[in-house]
Amino acid sequence: MAAVSVAAEWQLLYNRYYRKPELYQMQWKHVDLTRNKVACAPFGGPIAAIRDDAKIVQLYSESALRKLRIFNSAGVQISETVWRNAGGRLIGMAWSDDLKLICITQDGTVYCYSFHAELIKTLSLGQDGLKHSIVECVFWGNGVVCINEAVELYCIPDFNNPSPIRLADTGLEDMPLCMAVIEPQYTMSGNVEVLLGVSDSVMVVEEDGVQQTGAEIGPIQKMVVSRNGKLIASFTHDGRLLVLSSDFSNIIFEYTCESALPPEQLAWCGMDSVLLYWDDMLLMVGPYGDPVRHLYDEPIVLIPECDGVRILSNTNMEFLQRVPDSTVSIFQIGSTQPAALLYDALDHFDRRSAKADENLRLIRSSLPGAVEACIDAASHEFDISQQRALLRSASYGQAFCSQFQRNRIRDTSRTLRVLNAVRHPDVGIPLSIQQYKLLTPSVLIGRLINAHQHLIALRISEYLGINQEVVIMHWACNKITSSLAIPDADLLQILLDKLKLCKGISYAAVAAHADKSGRRKLAAMLVEHEPCSSKQVPLLLRIGEEVTALAKATESGDTDLVYLVLFHIWQKGPTMEFHRTIHARSLARDLFICYARCYNHEFLKNFFISTGEIQDAAFLMWKESWELAKNPMASRGSPLQGPRIKLIENVQKLFSETREHVFESKAAEEHAKLLRMQQELEVTTKQPIFVDSSISDTIRTCIVLGNHRAALKVKTEFKVSEKRWYWLKVFALATIRDWDALEKFSKEKRPPIGYRPFVEACIDADEKGEALKYIPKLSDPRERAEAYARIGMAKEAADAASQAKDNELLGRLKLTFSQNAAASSIFDTLRDRLSFQGVS
Repeated sequence: MAAVSVAAEWQLLYNRYYRKPELYQMQWKHVDLTRNKVACAPFGGPIAAIRDDAKIVQLYSESALRKLRIFNSAGVQISETVWRNAGGRLIGMAWSDDLKLICITQDGTVYCYSFHAELIKTLSLGQDGLKHSIVECVFWGNGVVCINEAVELYCIPDFNNPSPIRLADTGLEDMPLCMAVIEPQYTMSGNVEVLLGVSDSVMVVEEDGVQQTGAEIGPIQKMVVSRNGKLIASFTHDGRLLVLSSDFSNIIFEYTCESALPPEQLAWCGMDSVLLYWDDMLLMVGPYGDPVRHLYDEPIVLIPECDGVRILSNTNMEFLQRVPDSTVSIFQIGSTQPAALLYDALDHFDRRSAKADENLRLIRSSLPGAVEACIDAASHEFDISQQRALLRSASYGQAFCSQFQRNRIRDTSRTLRVLNAVRHPDVGIPLSIQQYKLLTPSVLIGRLINAHQHLIALRISEYLGINQEVVIMHWACNKITSSLAIPDADLLQILLDKLKLCKGISYAAVAAHADKSGRRKLAAMLVEHEPCSSKQVPLLLRIGEEVTALAKATESGDTDLVYLVLFHIWQKGPTMEFHRTIHARSLARDLFICYARCYNHEFLKNFFISTGEIQDAAFLMWKESWELAKNPMASRGSPLQGPRIKLIENVQKLFSETREHVFESKAAEEHAKLLRMQQELEVTTKQPIFVDSSISDTIRTCIVLGNHRAALKVKTEFKVSEKRWYWLKVFALATIRDWDALEKFSKEKRPPIGYRPFVEACIDADEKGEALKYIPKLSDPRERAEAYARIGMAKEAADAASQAKDNELLGRLKLTFSQNAAASSIFDTLRDRLSFQGVS
């Protein structure tokens, strides 16, 4: 009997059954669809209603102010706001994919409202405003196309990135009979295609072109594109319903209606049939067989879904859908399918009838399929008692079926519990199983939290094993915004009690929202509970807790975080305060010094001075002086050399303030003095060869240039010793080959370095004759012997060596003259003589 009662409500369209269960009795009051513009979101989404200003209505007891009201699908009001927009008449209204309400007014202004009737943003279809009023809008998922009085088409392809574009010029003078849109995802170009019913054909308008198609099928008075973009249902001027391919090349089927008056609404019911609605009749037409008629004594709104159509009236919400095959197999009158017998077997089992066992024996080979059919039929049911009966049948059959996935009933039960929860009138989201799978659980949870249904969203997340962080985060942020009267300490405890339920939740994100809401103290208390330093520190900086942020960053050991805090404090506060803040923290101080050494010496120098680290500042300035020396503009006699000398003089002053750096102070003083003298020499000689050379090189260069007075001044100024002075002058004079001056210099007084440097200087210059002037003056016979040998005088070298009575020297000198046999014999004779004398 139960099967008869269920199937009796179905209607047959050719060979397919359709049913129209009631989802809700609408709970709203004083909402008349004839007097309101209504926008209904798919997937059981919300309903927006506003009084239609295009119609003359009697206000009764209503306020003269127009209100935009938002309800759930059961008619429970969620929010409302006064409609104050001054953009003229409201032309179009629809919900975007992410449940933002889009309203377009006559002047081309687009208003975007949230789920809670809060104005999010506004924009205009034209950059400088439209010259002509908007006449009609066609929405799709996340976009809209509008046409104005001048037959110009404007498009917003994506409300998330709204950039209005004007489509190609249609060239039309009169308004088209109808308009439809093929979404970008179903077009070859990837751009929206607008279909305009023009005369007896259809005009396809894109951003970059216009083309005519569908000749001699019109005039078309109404068009609607199927959900997959492949088919178009159209109503012609002579009362025919045509279903065509989207390129208008093929007529799929045709049906002649009883009236040539175009329907108020035309909609697809899934992909199997088309609905046409006139004042009091809803006509459902399929490709075969007679149509099905539904009569209504009140206005309705058709809401297409992926698997049917929701029908909204003033009093209730229904869902017109094709009856699933599994349900037909069970409840069709007279059905002998295995699933029907299994369902019947459970009924007999409950009544303790032996017929139950008989039914099971009949379908034993088909039992897995029967169990699957019962599970599938249960998933498509809206009635909870019917779901339970079907699942019990499946469970009963599964007990006798070893070859069946045991988790199918569990998974379906889990899904149905979720669907039944969100279908409750207080939530008002009447999703079917197919819609739920297409929408996905995560999106459903997102919609629930946007509707502030946090508790059920949390329970569903927990039940399905989905991360609850998103739900708790949204609840916490909403709690902060809506609890301005609760003291910070009390609200903190309320938040912590919930936030601790979710491990790894971002306390910093909640604290950021508290700061954004103007509750900085609460934000500071919340961020203390954030375990992740990379999230905690930036927020502490944002709320002005720089010292705490530096401490947390230092504790974390993350140098990037420390640098983040340092730069923030550096740019924000006074310099001295920055110095005091980092001086006591070694890691922060060391990192700052490391950075400043590379990029900002001046700031680092001031830091060292302000913290009393005089020697560090001095060493830094000294390094700066050498860096300055690398700049060719600051050396080589340039006036820019002055600042460098001044810098070194300042270094000397700093070093002189400490007892531990006497040497450095003296070195800096002499360095500055030398640089100053070298600069003067470069200026006077116009030769950029003095700066940064040593004292010895400076003296040598002066002598080479003939500036003996300057050389003597450098010697005196830096207390150069006589021996060093002689060495430098000897080789300098030899370099310029001033042999007379060299000889004169050797006779001024007995050289403190002896005459050997004179000899070496001459020999190095390959002047043997000059060397002979000084070799006889060498007091050591060994030195004389070696000097004579170097200039090739073997006999004189032998004589000097014999005076030294040194066999080893004679042997060395013999090797020097190994190529000269006569010279070698002289050295052999001398060695024999010395050996003989030693023996005797």
